[in-house]
Amino acid sequence: MSLLKIQDVTMNFGGLTALRNFHLELAPGEIVGLIGPNGAGKTTVFNIITGVYEPTHGRVFFLEREITGLRPDLITKAGIARTFQNIRLFKGLSVLENVLVANHLHLKANYLAAVFKLPGYRREERRMREKALALLERVGLLELRDEQAGALPYGLQRRLEIARALATEPKLLLLDEPAAGMNPKEAADLTAFIKAIQAEFGLTVFLIEHHMDVVMNISERIYVLDYGMTIASGKPAEVQNNQRVIEAYLGVNEDAED
Repeated sequence: MSLLKIQDVTMNFGGLTALRNFHLELAPGEIVGLIGPNGAGKTTVFNIITGVYEPTHGRVFFLEREITGLRPDLITKAGIARTFQNIRLFKGLSVLENVLVANHLHLKANYLAAVFKLPGYRREERRMREKALALLERVGLLELRDEQAGALPYGLQRRLEIARALATEPKLLLLDEPAAGMNPKEAADLTAFIKAIQAEFGLTVFLIEHHMDVVMNISERIYVLDYGMTIASGKPAEVQNNQRVIEAYLGVNEDAED
């Protein structure tokens, strides 16, 4: 059974076709990469999966349920979480508070219970705090729980953003250029971290990445986009030696933004 299936998806913006007849299938437990030059349509794929865009044509299925055009919050509740190329933490809040914000997605108490701090709401708050602390321990951030998120080193901010995504209890984790702006040591540490959480949390991971060392070392399969179309897919060695990929992508500046 596939976890995620994208069928014949096209995305038009006026006269521009950002994505054309895109197909993708992810199996549970895979780590799959998505690469391509600037403007190839990679982030458009993520935005369609997460409900930011409704495709012009085509369908998206998650756990065999169609989610095409579903609201982003409902897609998150269904089990899909994402991070962004530009880190989107609440930088004035603590590390713990950032994770608690994500935990509130699963809050069952109603509005009145929250306003009046009823016993049921207080019990849920305690449970969420315990879960958040346990999660921070699992990702190596527990000792930093009271630190302001914006004061963390860049690599730890990335780790916190991933931890916050994990707090929504996803089955599929989408990582949009997680190694952007990192030096080789930070990128290697991040690669090890992603592999560790994928195994520990039983996740499927789908990532966009410009750092070729990261994407080649971490991915079991890779899709390559160019001008909104898939030009190659397969195992890292197959993609790396594909002449169309070499011409379209591997010769460009890896630090350029999508």
